[in-house]
Amino acid sequence: MTATLTLFYDSRCPLCVAEMRRLAGRDRAGRLAFRDMHGEGFDAAAYGTTLAAMDAELHGVDASGRLLVGIDCIAAAYRAVGRGWLVWPLTVGWSKPLWRRAYRWFARNRYRASRWFGYADCRDGVCDARLR
Repeated sequence: MTATLTLFYDSRCPLCVAEMRRLAGRDRAGRLAFRDMHGEGFDAAAYGTTLAAMDAELHGVDASGRLLVGIDCIAAAYRAVGRGWLVWPLTVGWSKPLWRRAYRWFARNRYRASRWFGYADCRDGVCDARLR
């Protein structure tokens, strides 16, 4: 089956890589594809955005070419692997602005969170935990 959602992940973030591995492990139907945004030859402009924007929040592109950002991308990824029920609060209209702000804060602090959760010893704000 062809992937219905491609996720652009930060390979320098151990927590991010761990989450991509979890999603990949749940993806029995092959609906997800993963691209390292720090990988050789990666060009964010090909997706109509910048590397800085992708570095700020999770981005993905669906099968129709639509770019999904932040919590919309997270919700789509979890739905793709049959776990949409875990992220349904992200999709509730009145709470979306709160979740967006919370996620953006978390994304800005993902290297710190990687340390907090014991994923890696990151130095100078950079880690390397590529999805293999």
